[in-house]
Amino acid sequence: MRIISSTNRRALDRVVAHDRRGDRAFERRVAAIVARVRDGGDAALRRLARRFDGVTGPIEVSHDEMIAGAAAASPDVRRAIRQAARSIARVASRQVPRHWDLDVAPGVSVEQRVEPLARVGCYVPGGRFPLPSSLLMTAVTARVAGVRDVVVCCPRPEPAVMAAALEAGVTRLFRIGGAHAVAALAYGTATVPRVDKIVGPGNRYVAVAKAFVSRDCAIDFFAGPTEIVIVAGNGRPDWIAADLVAQAEHDPDARSIFITWRRRLAARVATAVSARARGRNIVTRSLRAHGAIVVARSADEAMEVVNRLAPEHLVVDREALIARSITAGAVFVGAFAAQAAGDYATGSNHVLPTAGAARFRGGLSAADFVRVMAVQRVTRRGLARLAPTILALARAEGLLAHAESVEVRLDR
Repeated sequence: MRIISSTNRRALDRVVAHDRRGDRAFERRVAAIVARVRDGGDAALRRLARRFDGVTGPIEVSHDEMIAGAAAASPDVRRAIRQAARSIARVASRQVPRHWDLDVAPGVSVEQRVEPLARVGCYVPGGRFPLPSSLLMTAVTARVAGVRDVVVCCPRPEPAVMAAALEAGVTRLFRIGGAHAVAALAYGTATVPRVDKIVGPGNRYVAVAKAFVSRDCAIDFFAGPTEIVIVAGNGRPDWIAADLVAQAEHDPDARSIFITWRRRLAARVATAVSARARGRNIVTRSLRAHGAIVVARSADEAMEVVNRLAPEHLVVDREALIARSITAGAVFVGAFAAQAAGDYATGSNHVLPTAGAARFRGGLSAADFVRVMAVQRVTRRGLARLAPTILALARAEGLLAHAESVEVRLDR
């Protein structure tokens, strides 16, 4: 990994920058796939599933298939899935917005009503490895929020994924992926039901397709390549290197960054990373293209760089570093808070904002699966109390019919 100084502004700006330039040709390809499914329904979906996913039979996995598939997962994996699901559910249950009633004034009350979405679609990647954890993070959280129908698309539902689907109470599971799966969830076909919202990570096709359909179907957020930033002034170089390499193994486009104010630690971590990355092709490509070690002038400057990065995952070696305003999708504190613990077992959601999106939102939560509505009740006495405010503001805005709609009720 290259080591740069925070005083090298040009090099630091390159590390901080998120490449938001779109690939127009690629986006047109994705748009064409989405349009084919939207306009062609099941027939188009099946052709695309045969071409991209190798599906020649039914695209839906039956409940009996799920049971048989889950049984093929090893007992230790099934136990881990059960425990992970329990932890995710415990955390998610604290995230659901609460119902409340408030009397604003005599004759005026406001109720906050919270209702779950009716049906959601969870995308589960199926690339080099099965990802049952991503299914649990999305589907269990949706269930806790009260969503009735949870539909999952996964291009390669391995036994561990089927075990997770059963544990999470998934309603329907489809063996399709990519942009065509996103389009099917967004617009519906004869086989795949239309959903109210699509959540979950995926590759470039999935991310761009979600952005396209977001005009017609809600999504969680645009998810780019995964990223980690580690900030430490002390610690074991091999542990820090292990976390950097763990993130880099996801994807050649993954970003792994270490920030310290101790140059000697920077050099030791660089050496440890080189040793640990040796022979791992994806890790080496990722670190060469997107890895960096930044030597800051102080702990305060290190955290200033963090807030510019707004990373998906932030790991810090001490509590004092986060005793300030911080910008990150998820935070891990202390030497034993390995980021992998959050990926699988702490219960905190690992579907997180990337590419600087942590500046304006956090990770997926139960709140993403509900509608929050204000129910307002006003009596005649209450409206009379509100009238001076309503009439003055309506007239100031030139909306005379608004004022008249109140005056007619009060015989003014």
